[in-house]
Amino acid sequence: MFRFDQLIRRDTIVRDVKQSHPETVPVFEEMGFRSSCDDCDIETVARKYGLSSQDVLAALNRAAFGSDAGR
Repeated sequence: MFRFDQLIRRDTIVRDVKQSHPETVPVFEEMGFRSSCDDCDIETVARKYGLSSQDVLAALNRAAFGSDAGR
């Protein structure tokens, strides 16, 4: 069970997400995020790759907390 305040947010640093939630690493890989982006926040990297930060966050939160978290 997750708590709302534990959700991954757009200003969270990619490296912090990978360390706290290793199950998100495949999501980053599928989206093409490179390790050189690990020190950037999720919104910046999503924008760089032409992705919706909301879609990226939904996928990461589902991976980290289960299917209900990405809603």
